[in-house]
Amino acid sequence: MAKMRAVDAAVLVLEKEGITCAFGVPGAAINPFYSAMKARGSIRHILARHVEGASHMAEGYTRANAGNIGVCIGTSGPAGTDMITGLYSAQADSIPILCITGQAPRAKLYKEDFQAVDIESISKPVTKWSVTVREPALVPQAFQQAFHLMRSGRPGPVLIDLPIDVQQGEIEFDIDSYFPLEVYKPKANRTQIEKALQMMNAHERPLIVSGGGVINADASALLTEFAEIVNVPVIPTLMGWGTIPDDHRLMAGMCGLQTSHRYGNATMLRGDFVLGIGNRWANRHTGSVETYTKGRKFVHVDIEPTQIGRVFGPDLGIVSDAKAALALFVEVAREWKAAGKLPDRSEWVAECEYRKQHMLRKTHYDQVPLKPQRVYQEMNEVFGRDTCYVTTIGLSQIAGAQFLKVYNPRNWINCGQAGPLGWTLPAALGVRAAMPDKTIVALSGDYDFQFLIEELAVGAQHKLPYLHVVVNNSYLGLIRQAQRGFQMDFEVSLAFENINVPEDGDAIPGYGVDHVAVAEGLGCKAIRVKSPNEFKDAFAQAKALMDEHQVPVVVEFILERVTNIAMGTEINNINEFEDILCLDPTLSIETGWVSMRKADHREPEEVD
Repeated sequence: MAKMRAVDAAVLVLEKEGITCAFGVPGAAINPFYSAMKARGSIRHILARHVEGASHMAEGYTRANAGNIGVCIGTSGPAGTDMITGLYSAQADSIPILCITGQAPRAKLYKEDFQAVDIESISKPVTKWSVTVREPALVPQAFQQAFHLMRSGRPGPVLIDLPIDVQQGEIEFDIDSYFPLEVYKPKANRTQIEKALQMMNAHERPLIVSGGGVINADASALLTEFAEIVNVPVIPTLMGWGTIPDDHRLMAGMCGLQTSHRYGNATMLRGDFVLGIGNRWANRHTGSVETYTKGRKFVHVDIEPTQIGRVFGPDLGIVSDAKAALALFVEVAREWKAAGKLPDRSEWVAECEYRKQHMLRKTHYDQVPLKPQRVYQEMNEVFGRDTCYVTTIGLSQIAGAQFLKVYNPRNWINCGQAGPLGWTLPAALGVRAAMPDKTIVALSGDYDFQFLIEELAVGAQHKLPYLHVVVNNSYLGLIRQAQRGFQMDFEVSLAFENINVPEDGDAIPGYGVDHVAVAEGLGCKAIRVKSPNEFKDAFAQAKALMDEHQVPVVVEFILERVTNIAMGTEINNINEFEDILCLDPTLSIETGWVSMRKADHREPEEVD
């Protein structure tokens, strides 16, 4: 046993739990904790410009790095309240992050002391656990419990609040005898798995819906293997995108009201059985429960017992970690295949593949200002299979999900449920810190980019290079499109005549903020693209600038002011505002039916 301050013990625990990087902003009430980190020198610290930004950096770090946890640190009062959005985003998507806040001395609590706020109570609804530690001797155990809770069951965030006198209290602690608590994860049993496979066998057109829980459990390879053994198409959710490669013959497309493929919705409507694994039946995936479930049976596998039946009651619910369940699914499916107990699904798979080849949206537009579809087409052509995309919400994200290609888990990093604007930039910095050798491409509309644009300076200061694609229509595009239902276009335009834009300069008159100038002012590099013939040179130049300067590089695309992106109120009622490439007129989104007339087949690239 050794005598030390409580915060020194806390840092030792962080080391034992595998923490090597943290994001935050120091302040008076958390300075003792920072002094312990400085003394050890074992944890890299990345200084954010806003504590909300630091919380999103921690999110990006965790989402990118299987098995590790992002840490966000701030002082008392507003630092904790600034973290709430990050905690909510992490809680909503089952992402473990640890937020650590300083606090006023215990004697000053509840006495309206400077920056003394009850952050424990404020953060409880958006955390798995929130605690103000009131005794120095409890600090190591509080951190041990935090990691146990974050990793057990459905993952999620924790906030630990440390009064300044608790931080500095002297305790006895033996780090050599410290070990992380065993993580609890429920596991499916063979009877449940066999029952699910029996139900699948009893249907002609089964589907597997793969959710974010598969990625959280690092079980994507098992998911793909299981799908291949039973020969059943997979529909990933937005959070599960990448669990099976986009070009895999069993990848049947995404389903939903916005971030979906035409062929994915059509295939879901044709299916008669759905095995959902690690998904939450989010409303933007399902639309109304009545339309989504009509004529279909459901099995739902989820690590959280209260998640099963929350949206609708499945025909069979299985409480299990996705990896444990999929390992057993693979084992049983192999046995059944060897025994000839799996039906032939080749006709159903061919039908789904045919839809995937023919029910397409047009992307090749040559006009100026640019149409966003062309931007995503060019990104698919330029970026490799292992590119990691980071994005939040808006028409940029919705169109990105409709047109981009993702081939690996953790290559689509998106805050799916909360969708806070400003998330993309700091999250991309967290992803870069977690994956220093990865090609990282962030995707933002102009408003998302402006929300926490100051965090670009973090990338410049700490040498965190990534490429940030900004599609600029000088609008709150998604809200403008939603306002069509109210016959208005009200307070959603970001356009104005910027008095600092020179008449002979590169900036576009009337588009307002000069993102190139701002990015360069924050120590980064930036390129503006206005014409389709500039795309490939711009991306090549951006890569060269990143390699040379090791800072974020912004590539801004000047879009037409108004583009309506496909979306609707039901999965069988999607409004296709722009051109589609339906290469077989017998295809129908309403019924999902397809005529297998191979004579009509033409490859997409043969169509203008």
